[in-house]
Amino acid sequence: MDYVIEMLHITKVFPGIIANDDVTLQLRRGEIHALLGENGAGKSTLMSVLFGLYQAEAGTIKKDGKEVRIKDPNDANALGIGMVHQHFKLVHNFTVLENIILGVETTRHGFLKMDDARRKVIDLSERYGLKVDPDARISDITVGMQQRVEILKMLYRDNEVLIFDEPTAVLTPQEIDELIQIMKNLTKEGKSILFITHKLEEIKKAADRCSVLRKGKYIGTVDVATTSKEEMSEMMVGRKVNFAVEKTSARPGKPVLVVQNLTVRAKHGHKPLVDDVSFNVRRGEIVCVAGIDGNGQSELVYALTGLMPCESGKVFLGDREITHLSVRERNVSGLSHIPEDRHKYGLVLDYTLAENLVLKQYFTRRFAKRGFLKFDEIRRYADKLIRDYDIRSGQGAQTTARAMSGGNQQKAILAREIDLGNDLLIAVQPTRGLDVGAIEYIHKQLVAQRDRQKAVLLVSLELDEVLNVADRILVMFEGRIVAQLETQNATAQELGLYMAGSKKE
Repeated sequence: MDYVIEMLHITKVFPGIIANDDVTLQLRRGEIHALLGENGAGKSTLMSVLFGLYQAEAGTIKKDGKEVRIKDPNDANALGIGMVHQHFKLVHNFTVLENIILGVETTRHGFLKMDDARRKVIDLSERYGLKVDPDARISDITVGMQQRVEILKMLYRDNEVLIFDEPTAVLTPQEIDELIQIMKNLTKEGKSILFITHKLEEIKKAADRCSVLRKGKYIGTVDVATTSKEEMSEMMVGRKVNFAVEKTSARPGKPVLVVQNLTVRAKHGHKPLVDDVSFNVRRGEIVCVAGIDGNGQSELVYALTGLMPCESGKVFLGDREITHLSVRERNVSGLSHIPEDRHKYGLVLDYTLAENLVLKQYFTRRFAKRGFLKFDEIRRYADKLIRDYDIRSGQGAQTTARAMSGGNQQKAILAREIDLGNDLLIAVQPTRGLDVGAIEYIHKQLVAQRDRQKAVLLVSLELDEVLNVADRILVMFEGRIVAQLETQNATAQELGLYMAGSKKE
């Protein structure tokens, strides 16, 4: 068999955890090979070993049948191995072209020679259907475009083995379809692709074969065409997963959140990002704001949670107006918030898990006395949440948040926000980048909140999630609410038309 890459019996150990436990992976020339597993299953670690970011404690790597040593990413590049990381590695104030040639610049007498590079980049982008403006700044282009820049970086270095680490976590449905097409074009040209993901839909659309990891161990490799999604998810989680969310019909009570004529403007520019929006969320219901990314959902949430000022309009929580209160005053008044960017707004990455779990309560009498923290009480509280919400980490409450997998970081935020017992929970893309097991868990928690007669406002870009979890759906398009639907009467096709702005209520 013609394998371009073989990773044989790889073992990688971190303090308190075996990330890869005797894993073998074989990549055929010209195939798209998916690597599937839950958060923290060891997928990214295994690929980081192949790319030279980590050194394995045991095992060998072969390229074209010959054993190789990969000490760092430069060795990997020399062997024709490239990687697009989950969080892109781009310099934001450089142009597309400058980012692509960074590290492999051609110079003459100490001056940069950009002409050849520019020609090569334009040729590559045309050949593979990656339309990007070489002179645009990274900070000015969409996430989908930034990803194309990462792909061009690999192609510019003539890499033939391309590793994609969760490439679709930040893309819109349209961009995902485009990316899958690009990947297929790449393999037609003889490239071989390793594709890390936990979205079964995408594996079905894109991959030829799929290898599954669970808790650091290799479970098996299957042919995608002949294996069902259910079988793959069972290999990945170790049990049957329920794709449908089990819930009874809602019994809404009084409004908890009331939004009246809310308008939010950008710092620069005249167009309102949120344009005269009014709605309410009642006790005992999940209201979902659906829409394609960038239609004002984020700004709406920033205005509700106090991260951004609103220009006009009013926001009420229960009987109290909170339009101009500070973030802490809103939290104390009964608002919980699971933010869309867990690294930027959800966690302090260099704090311990325990410290992150009391971020919204450390100043209360329970956790502080005369301005000093009660560390034992904080520790006890953290241990309880870790048990209740099954948060997994190498060193328990003392683990730094940065060292935890994405799914467990998300569970920590969920635990902190729900345990406050607030009347309103605003959850923004709470399952973004999570595996089916974690998604199932988070959906159950949202429904449980609703059944405790709390009000839940969910913001999601995933149509399946919207239709599965919500009781009522509001569709946002260009800053306005263009439709309000009861979930039982809504279809994905209809929602898609509202989201694209081609239909209005």
